Amino acid sequence: MTAEHPRVEGDPKADPKVSTLAYFGTELRIRREEAGLSQVELGRRTFCTHSYISRIESASRVPSEEFAQRCDDVLGTGGMFARLWPVVIEHAYPDWFRPWVALEKDAISIWDFESQVVPGLLQTEEYAQALFAAARLPNADELVAARLTRQHILERDNRAQLWVVLDENVLRRAVGGPDVMARQLRAVVEAAEDQRTIVQVIPCDVGGHAAMDGSFVGLSMDDGTEVVSTEGRVRGFIVAATDAVSEYSYAYDLLRADALSPQASLDMIAARAKELAS
Repeated sequence: MTAEHPRVEGDPKADPKVSTLAYFGTELRIRREEAGLSQVELGRRTFCTHSYISRIESASRVPSEEFAQRCDDVLGTGGMFARLWPVVIEHAYPDWFRPWVALEKDAISIWDFESQVVPGLLQTEEYAQALFAAARLPNADELVAARLTRQHILERDNRAQLWVVLDENVLRRAVGGPDVMARQLRAVVEAAEDQRTIVQVIPCDVGGHAAMDGSFVGLSMDDGTEVVSTEGRVRGFIVAATDAVSEYSYAYDLLRADALSPQASLDMIAARAKELAS
């Protein structure tokens, strides 16, 4: 990608040399102006608001895939924006996380223990927004869009089995407020209607369990190999050493043994959602 076009004046984030998101926004502005369209008119033709167009052009909002496709149709760009969109999304992930996203797409089984939050693959948009807003992250919109894009792996016919174990604390912390949390918990229950998604909860009255030191996610690949990801404050780490992965696998077996049955777990989640909604 080149950066020959001028950036949007007054906003350093919109410099095409800074990010692929900025490149997308600058190209959109140039093609829109070449077509003689205002932001309002382009918004009308792509079924979105002019403020949405403005935020994309200033590199403060990640475009949706549907929007990229509509821009190609309206502006006659021959699929350019649709081709740029996957690159924009990929670079919304932190550098260290991109290899994990690639591995996740090829996994046949995902086993996830979460002690504080709903797993990213099951998060609603508003729940994810609340999480990133609480962290005061400047690129929250990019991170939310990237997280929602990752969830597409669960929509494939040959999707991986997803096994989730939650500490009950996850249900008790009302991220985004009671209404947002209630909708999030109902979404978890709905996700578990697919037999390839299993959710269990470890009740607080169990006391200590095998992963009091934090959350982790494991992937099982079709060649028999397994990898694990753990997250820290600044970045996460991918663990591939056989001995270390075996330790995590054993801990996960213990967590499942301490957890309620899948049906009892969903009953607890649904009851908590009802409690929050009331």
